[in-house]
Amino acid sequence: MKFSLATVAVAALATQAVADSWFGNAGRLAYNKWHETELERWLSDNNIPYPTPADRKDLQDLVQKNWEDNVVKPYNKWDTNQLQNYITSKGKEVKKGTEKNKDNLVQQVQGYWTETVDQTNEAWLKVEGWIFDTWTESQLKAFLDYHDIPNPSPRTRDSLLHTARSNYQKAATKAGETFAYPGDWLYQQWSDSDLKAWADERGVPVPQPGNRDKLIASIRRNSKIASDRAKANLASASASAASAQHSLSDQLIDSWSDSELKAWFDKNGIPVPQGSKRNELVALARKNSNRFGNSASSAYGAATSSAGNAYAQVTNDAYSQLRFAYDWALNNFGLASAEAKASLSSASSVASKSLSSASSVASVEGGKSSKQASKSLSSASKEASKSSSSLSKSAASASSSVKNEL
Repeated sequence: MKFSLATVAVAALATQAVADSWFGNAGRLAYNKWHETELERWLSDNNIPYPTPADRKDLQDLVQKNWEDNVVKPYNKWDTNQLQNYITSKGKEVKKGTEKNKDNLVQQVQGYWTETVDQTNEAWLKVEGWIFDTWTESQLKAFLDYHDIPNPSPRTRDSLLHTARSNYQKAATKAGETFAYPGDWLYQQWSDSDLKAWADERGVPVPQPGNRDKLIASIRRNSKIASDRAKANLASASASAASAQHSLSDQLIDSWSDSELKAWFDKNGIPVPQGSKRNELVALARKNSNRFGNSASSAYGAATSSAGNAYAQVTNDAYSQLRFAYDWALNNFGLASAEAKASLSSASSVASKSLSSASSVASVEGGKSSKQASKSLSSASKEASKSSSSLSKSAASASSSVKNEL
């Protein structure tokens, strides 16, 4: 069989592309760059026996062999309670009759699992991106203080988290410690009760006997999962707040008369086609509502997104969303009576507290066992909904007052 030069060239390029892809992905695996101490630590944390002494290749091969079941698909190692908790955290029900059937529960979890292999590997290349996510504000501050890292100003959870992430590798290097798969040094400021509380709150089985080394190993092993779950719960809370804001703004627009709508258009420099009917005026107002909602959001401080901090972002975003009607009626329309202003201010305060509470609950509860977290978030969502309803009624009252003043 004869091959043309072109055929040989294409085959060579294809072979090289496959090789580059395979070796490129292999090169991106986090454990390929781990210190031998980190390889041994990971194997020990996951209860995988390894020979001693062992050379680096033997350790790395062992990690590679067990990486998928423990990191890419960690649910393969979960007990039935953890599997059930994950299913309910996704808003799903465990199939009747499978509550104690681990193989069946694993199949159900696999159907709801969304993280890809590449996403998992990317996350493990920089653990500082998520290792601090479930830490409290006081724990973050203690970490900075212990490593002589200046506290940020203003000192908020968001700024503390950002500072801890930014200085993580520097602190480890200064202390002569590894950071790719961190040792016990990272939890040096945590008491034994802190360690146990973290595990209990997130439904993570506490090793028996619960000595300190085993507790820290359990936290290391479950921190990525806890971070992912907390972020998912916060995203759900944020979506609920956004939905409430949308409904609220629509109700406010619907409550205005044609003259009120036109006055608002004039005040904000929005051209109105001559002869527009009411449904066209309402549609135009809704089209432009986001424009002024964003303005109100920035006026009250948009959420910081430094270092991908989901917690502070949800808190401030939810606050600004429910504050939208208040800012719109008072700042942009500017015609509400003093009584209506007071009513709106009161309702806005209630909404702000409720959404702040919702985010706080999500931040702390997000990592707890899924059933408990789900109940907490559901309760917070109901409170936010009540506040939204209250704010909507107050907005209608303000609109009524405007009519009397025009």
